[in-house]
Amino acid sequence: MSLHLFSPCGSASAPRHLSSSSLPPLLNSNGNPFTKSIIRSTPNFSFFSRIMREEKSSFLSVSRNNLKSYHGFPGVNSFDGNSSFSSSTSSGGAESNGKELESVNEDDDEDEEEDIDEEEEILPDRWEVVGLGQAMVDFSGMVDNEFLEKLEIEKGTRKLINHEERGRVLQAMDGCSYKAAAGGSLSNTLVALARLGGRSIGGPGLNVAMTGSIGSDPLGGFYRTKLRRANVRFLSEPIKDGTTGTVIVLTTSDAQRTMLAYPGTSSTVNYDKCLASVIPKTSILVVEGYLFELPHTIQTITKACQEAHRNGALVAVTASDVSCIERHYDEFWEIIGNHADIIFANSDEARELCHFSSTESPTAATKYLSHFIPLVSVTDGPKGSYIGVKGEAVYIPPSPCVPVDTCGAGDAYASGFLYGILRGASDLKGMGMLAAKVASVVVGQQGTRLRVQDAVKLAESFPFHLKGSNICSSDIESDQISSL
Repeated sequence: MSLHLFSPCGSASAPRHLSSSSLPPLLNSNGNPFTKSIIRSTPNFSFFSRIMREEKSSFLSVSRNNLKSYHGFPGVNSFDGNSSFSSSTSSGGAESNGKELESVNEDDDEDEEEDIDEEEEILPDRWEVVGLGQAMVDFSGMVDNEFLEKLEIEKGTRKLINHEERGRVLQAMDGCSYKAAAGGSLSNTLVALARLGGRSIGGPGLNVAMTGSIGSDPLGGFYRTKLRRANVRFLSEPIKDGTTGTVIVLTTSDAQRTMLAYPGTSSTVNYDKCLASVIPKTSILVVEGYLFELPHTIQTITKACQEAHRNGALVAVTASDVSCIERHYDEFWEIIGNHADIIFANSDEARELCHFSSTESPTAATKYLSHFIPLVSVTDGPKGSYIGVKGEAVYIPPSPCVPVDTCGAGDAYASGFLYGILRGASDLKGMGMLAAKVASVVVGQQGTRLRVQDAVKLAESFPFHLKGSNICSSDIESDQISSL
């Protein structure tokens, strides 16, 4: 999920297949309860408490005859966990030891991260946010168009590759400079959230964790260590003899990114003892949409969402990618229609979820989705963003910045949104402005991660922006929404 920065309210034309008479009836018995733990920890949360306790619309009913065709990924070949990435790329090879892997150029803020002795660490009794997602090590490098053409790679796409293809690409990159990072959309959001909620600004910090699937190889250890240094715990145990997934990110001079994902042998995410033990202690569960690409993961996601609600937690889902939604449309709606309290999407992803054409406005998509999901966040690049509630959309203007790198801005927006919820933001407009500000900071830098010093400055400024922010639902409906 990415954005360039956010969108002006235009006249929203109603979706062609949507009319007031065709909206599903509201339910008052099967709504998802708002997490009691958040209410206890955030005294100004009466507004969101009401939203989540009130009626949740019924699951979107779509005839399977009208659903888009399923286009699966090409098969991913399994491989021996001891195989190296390529014969010429020792710094990224699975045969490398941990120190060799650490010698690769790493992400941009290594000097800011914490040096923590994991053996002496005591885990908290409760987690504010736990993410369930893909754990992938990113290898990012600059290439030219000729490089892509030579390897017959379509620029600007994202596709799964097998280990032979990965080795071929990395071998072609031999001699190039590239970075290794504990990557992924979800990890970007969790790291930013942990830094916004750091203890350096005073008061209790936010406890943030991630679960997923990593192998017992050096890449798995690298991933866990990098997240921990950013104050995000990776809780899942490594899979014995498993190989951690990787994403090769190839960027050309026109800022187009081409991503080649290798899931590895650790790609299956199960509802294991770790996940079962952590969900009852979680206030917000964030499910990454890319998980739908992995085999048999829908069962794990469903079980996790059910247990989260049973224990009073919120469930947030990231749309992640248009092509992912196209391939797994039914699965997405099975989860967001039945279990999601919050969804994060950009305008293209939102339209895809609604089966709207590209000519439909993001306002229309936001309003439509909010009939089925209590709280909807839709970003629209440099134009702004929208927050949807009960069939209406609140426009959030963009936060000014000079764009440098738009990659990861949507992940940062989600972190600001979640931070606002956890810190007691009580109106949609204020929370959206907060999220837009976080995203603008990431857009104005090179790299996808919110830096520690920026997070501290942002967190220190938020109480001022949220002070007196106590608009009730009727105020939003009559004042903010009527101005759209």
